[in-house]
Amino acid sequence: MKAHSKVICSINTDDIQTVATEQLGRELAAHEIKLVADKVGDYIPWYDAIDFAIHDALPLAKADVSTD
Repeated sequence: MKAHSKVICSINTDDIQTVATEQLGRELAAHEIKLVADKVGDYIPWYDAIDFAIHDALPLAKADVSTD
């Protein structure tokens, strides 16, 4: 596997079921899981999460960016 195609973070059906059980008091049916799975990516601010992680893990990264 090439390094640029490595999965860094993922959400699986167990994760969805855990939240559903905590929030709704029940597990979701298969068709409900599909509906949630199709939408969940719309609510994750990927760019911001990566940006924050870069600056948290590499605190000097911001200082290295040239503003010529």
